[in-house]
Amino acid sequence: MSARTIWNRRLRRVGMLLAGGALVACPMLVGASVFVRSRSASRVFTRTVTVPSRTVAIVPGARVYADGSPSPILEDRLEAARALFAAGRVGRILVSGDHGRTEYDEVNAMHRWLVAQGVPSSAIFLDHAGFRTLDTMSRAALVFRVRDAVVCTQRFHMARALFLADAAGIDAVGLIADRAIYPGRRADAARELFARSRAVVDRYVLRTRPRFVGPAIPIDGPAAASHDAATTVTALRTGARVPVADGIWTVQWHPQSTRSGRAAPRQ
Repeated sequence: MSARTIWNRRLRRVGMLLAGGALVACPMLVGASVFVRSRSASRVFTRTVTVPSRTVAIVPGARVYADGSPSPILEDRLEAARALFAAGRVGRILVSGDHGRTEYDEVNAMHRWLVAQGVPSSAIFLDHAGFRTLDTMSRAALVFRVRDAVVCTQRFHMARALFLADAAGIDAVGLIADRAIYPGRRADAARELFARSRAVVDRYVLRTRPRFVGPAIPIDGPAAASHDAATTVTALRTGARVPVADGIWTVQWHPQSTRSGRAAPRQ
């Protein structure tokens, strides 16, 4: 038997194994996605006026540009939260994102945007360790003691966000933040298929906890307890009176302590 024939047979075997794996994996991915979506369908709203009142709006992080401005996806999430606050549907806003190093800071970018739009700094809580949606929802419950919330995010992400909020014990509803057709939406939808499957595994198999927890910063307490030096500067520029909370930043999260030292840009 020639070397070429042996090589061809090996390639066919590998191809068959890959095809068999795909046949098994595809139904599992689709099934997990359908399951996650089914758990949230009745709790999603598209208009601010129809959203039931909750204590806090949760804004999951997304990409921030080098100049500190939020990406369109993130800006639309923030606008949804601002509208809820202005309408009196929520009394607090919790912004949660990646502040994995000093040069990359999603949460203070979100705080600056909200303050510029008229939301008082005293109503904005910052979660500096919201590296994944799971971290955001788990920390909302464990660190900020959130029990009910409105999640502000895009439609493609909403089902998983509410699923993980439910896993964390939060009575959550969602306000769809889509205000545009975003570039890369097909890629986002494809990634979400895998992300929903991972969420199911995280909840029911691995029982994954957030990467970092830390001491409690109750959502019914002072927002300044979650602020760092950059947040305080933003608040002072608006003329707000800022209470001093020594050491809070280093206690809640330190930007040099991420697993990789890098903050990968997100959408």
